[in-house]
Amino acid sequence: MRILSRYILKEYLVPLGYCLTGFISIYVLFELFGSFSRIIASDAGALAIARYFCGYLGPYFHYLAPAALMLAALYTMWSFCRHSELVAMRANGISFAAIAAPMFAVALAMTGFVYWVNDVYVPKSAQWAVRFKNARFSLEKMGEQDDIIFRNADAGRTWTVDGFGDRDGYVLQGVKVAVDRPHGGARLKTVTAERAEYLDGVWYFTKPKVQHYDSTGSEVATPTPALDRLPFRPFEEFTEKPLDFILQNRPWQYNSVGDMFHFLKTRKDIAGEQRQQYVYDAYSRLMAPWACVLIVLIAIPAGVASGRQSVFKGIMSALGMFFAFYGLVIGGMVLANLGWLWPIPAAVLPYVIFAALGIRMFWKQR
Repeated sequence: MRILSRYILKEYLVPLGYCLTGFISIYVLFELFGSFSRIIASDAGALAIARYFCGYLGPYFHYLAPAALMLAALYTMWSFCRHSELVAMRANGISFAAIAAPMFAVALAMTGFVYWVNDVYVPKSAQWAVRFKNARFSLEKMGEQDDIIFRNADAGRTWTVDGFGDRDGYVLQGVKVAVDRPHGGARLKTVTAERAEYLDGVWYFTKPKVQHYDSTGSEVATPTPALDRLPFRPFEEFTEKPLDFILQNRPWQYNSVGDMFHFLKTRKDIAGEQRQQYVYDAYSRLMAPWACVLIVLIAIPAGVASGRQSVFKGIMSALGMFFAFYGLVIGGMVLANLGWLWPIPAAVLPYVIFAALGIRMFWKQR
């Protein structure tokens, strides 16, 4: 890395660190105002409280990161212009793109980090934080969510589960599976067990009890008595995956992009407006991290304008475009939910429009 690139990177990372710290601190303070007394009364450990704040902050990080990147880019470019450093760089034959490259590198790295937060961290931690708060910050009172009902409409199976035995859904406690005959027919059989484990792609039931029914719904003797007496038995016909139960039990907004698409692929019974909303949410979540790059693309030329003309003008123009971008994102969501615009264009179009606008602004400053 060239000396100049290291210098620009340092000048950008310092205000970025301040902005991120400031935004996170403001969030923590507001949350403390409402929860401080309960946190003190709970006598929860420092690690649990830190995990709570990180988990609770996770779903909002894809809004905080672009805002911090924008303010840091505005300040950095304003400082370069204010002290005539930008003029000196250009006078030495350094292109505007080369000057902005370190900031774009940081924006791309932040985009990847936001993807990780949304897809890996939030699904595992955000719901835990909500449950921890609802339990008044007591680990002993949290327990596990139970009474899970999962319906596989295509296969005619309904699972009723008392609770998860692990956080990944590979162990289920208190399982009952009701299997219907094809094409919406009467009950075929029910399987109840103390425990079910997902091993090598197959569900194994502990001490299963199988009850068969005839076409009229009356109980009949099992056609496979030796098999039904096994204390630990595989059910290869049960094709449901552990993730299906996790998605059933997890609030939609805490799912990763992959989980959302998996849910849409496996739940063919969801249609109409609800499916449109879910499709929009999946593509919107897929596009959201790219706001980091778009905001920096707009903030860099706005920062140059603030240094050459007016600080107020540059800051207000950048803030105006920042809020206009998210206003357009919200507008696309509303249009998609009303059925006036297809979900995928509604999710993607705001990013395309502001990418074109940012490229035009950047090109004018070159």
